[in-house]
Amino acid sequence: MPVRLATWNVNSVRARVDRVVAFLERSGTDVLAIQETKCRDDQFPYPRFEAAGYEVAHVGTSAWNGVAIVSRVGLGDVETSFPGQPGFAKAPADAAAGDALLDVPPPVEARAIGATCGGVRVWSLYVPHGRAVGDPHYAYKLDWLTRLRHAAGGWLEGDPGAQVALVGDWNVIPLDTDVYDPTAFEGHTHVTPPEREAFAAFADAGYTEVSREHLPAEHTYTYWDYQQLAFPRNKGLRIDFAYASPALRRRVAGVTIDRDERKGKGASDHVPVVLDLDAAP
Repeated sequence: MPVRLATWNVNSVRARVDRVVAFLERSGTDVLAIQETKCRDDQFPYPRFEAAGYEVAHVGTSAWNGVAIVSRVGLGDVETSFPGQPGFAKAPADAAAGDALLDVPPPVEARAIGATCGGVRVWSLYVPHGRAVGDPHYAYKLDWLTRLRHAAGGWLEGDPGAQVALVGDWNVIPLDTDVYDPTAFEGHTHVTPPEREAFAAFADAGYTEVSREHLPAEHTYTYWDYQQLAFPRNKGLRIDFAYASPALRRRVAGVTIDRDERKGKGASDHVPVVLDLDAAP
C-alpha cells in the first residue's frame, strides 16, 4: 500500500500537540518521525495521538532532545537507540584534566528511535548540534554520525533489499546554497568540512538523500530562526533530510516541504518534510 511518511522537529510536542495532530489529519500522513519532543516518556501526550488513530513510540528523558514515531500503519520492533550509539556527558567542573571516569560510560541521549511501520524501517533522528568547533559536543556529533553510518551500512549488508528511512533533523548544512548567507556561518558548526563529509558519507553506505533528489532547487529551506524576522525575510536553513535505502528510494514518488507549517501562532521553527511512497512491489 502507498505510505505517506513525514519528519518534523516540532520543538516541544506538548506545546504544539494541537498543531501536530491537525497536520496529521490535514495531510493524511501515515507515519510521522518527530524530533525535539522535549519531554520524558511519562509526559508525552499519547492520548491525543491515539485518539486520532496513531500508535506511538517515544524516548525522552528530560526537557531536552526526545524523539518519537507515530504511525497508523503499524509500529513494531521499536529500538530506542541504534547499535553503537555513543553517549555524551559533560566532565565534572572540579575534575582534573584527564581524570574522566573512564569506567562509567556516558549516558546515551534520546536522539534516535527506530520502528517498523508498514514494512518500512523508520529511524527518527535528532543529530547533536555540536555547539562550537572544538567543543567536546562537536567531536561527539562527528562520532555520532560516523557510528550511525556504520550501523546503517550494516543493515544493508545484512539485507540489501531492506527498506530503511533515516529521517530527521541532521543539524548539518550540506551545501552553501542550503543557507541564506554562507558567510554568516563561517567558523561555526553545521558547515565545516568534517560535518559535511560525515553527512555525505551515508551515500557511500548505499543511501540516497531523497528530499534533494526530488526538490533540488537552491535556497529551499526547512528551518527559520524565531529571531530577526527570519521567516518573513526567508533567512532559512536546510537541515532536515531523508536518507533512503535503495529499495525504499525506488518507492519514493515525491517529496514536499510543508512551508505553511512555519506560519501562524505557535509554529515550530522547523517544518515537515513529507515523502510519498508508492505501494511496495
